[in-house]
Amino acid sequence: MSDRSTDGRSEEESTEEWGDERACTPPEDLARRVFDMNPVGTIVVDSTGTMVFANERAAATLDLSREEITDRTYDSGEWNIYYDDGRPVPDEENPVARVFETGEPEFGFEHWIELSDGSERWLSSNTAPVPNEEGDVEYVVVAFEDVTQLKRREKRLTSDHVRRLEFRASESAVPPSLRVEGGETRIEIDSVVPLPDGTTVQYMGTSDLPASDFVTAVGEVPHYIDVRLLSSIGGHNRVEAQAESTTVAQVFPSLGGRARTIVITPDEVRFLGELPGDVDPRLAADGIREFHPDVELVSEDLVYSPHLLYDVVADALTERQLAVLDAAYFGGYFDTPRTSTGDELADRFGVTRQTFNQHLRKAQRTVFRHLFEKSGAEAR
Repeated sequence: MSDRSTDGRSEEESTEEWGDERACTPPEDLARRVFDMNPVGTIVVDSTGTMVFANERAAATLDLSREEITDRTYDSGEWNIYYDDGRPVPDEENPVARVFETGEPEFGFEHWIELSDGSERWLSSNTAPVPNEEGDVEYVVVAFEDVTQLKRREKRLTSDHVRRLEFRASESAVPPSLRVEGGETRIEIDSVVPLPDGTTVQYMGTSDLPASDFVTAVGEVPHYIDVRLLSSIGGHNRVEAQAESTTVAQVFPSLGGRARTIVITPDEVRFLGELPGDVDPRLAADGIREFHPDVELVSEDLVYSPHLLYDVVADALTERQLAVLDAAYFGGYFDTPRTSTGDELADRFGVTRQTFNQHLRKAQRTVFRHLFEKSGAEAR
């Protein structure tokens, strides 16, 4: 015979019910610790619209302190929240407002937010009501994650067009040694590699100039720090030029594209490059005008040109690994004979030869893994 509690229930029945309560309602201290350590950004908003709680992940994602967040309301003008197309999200379309109004949760809301430093961050949020005993919404909980990298990758993988552009600048852009009568000089831009100190290394080649004239012409262009001849094979000459942080060739990769060719005649210079199909070419024009105010866009062509494997691999590499692999390939490290040694490349990056080799080996393994393992697994 079991003992009965003061309310007439058996001890077994009371224990069962208490077990259910503990399963549904954790102790207050545990609940707060779980909120604090939750790997998903979490904010609680009260019925006045004030953000009364924010966990550490929320603060890190929004690049604010927890105190700064809880000093604001969800509809404060300090939040700069936008839809994909750049339209600001109106207060009445904010999921918090809708949940307070309807009492129903809102899932999968995606938007981007402009942080205090001017950078942009994509967020995906789920918003749910917390009712009081009468069933009215007393609080709203917002859980959100930073999906910036996923959105960038999605954009790269789904953007299957590139915009080929050609800009023209006047003879003031022509290097002095090439301001002579004659035909045109085509210089191919193989790669623009960013270095840790803010400078870049650019790899270029031409068959239209002798090696010494090529080095001289590149050296005459402002912003280049030094130029060295990499190779001279079959009349084709290649150079490595270290430049200050920004040059005309850097404008295209800074917008997610590539610089392709510089065409020089005695009275003009044409810059040819590519941008992702959804990037406004006026942005490139604005960048080039910092060097050549009279530059004009003379042609553009939108073409189908998917680069899925490159995008997947580039997304898997760190910025340093991609830069090291780029410099090794275009710098001739893999050529026979080598036109750049490991020591020379390591010196460019300001690291030891051992550190350079570690970055290079990790980059190579990632490329091979995606080529031989992941692609095959996904195909199956």
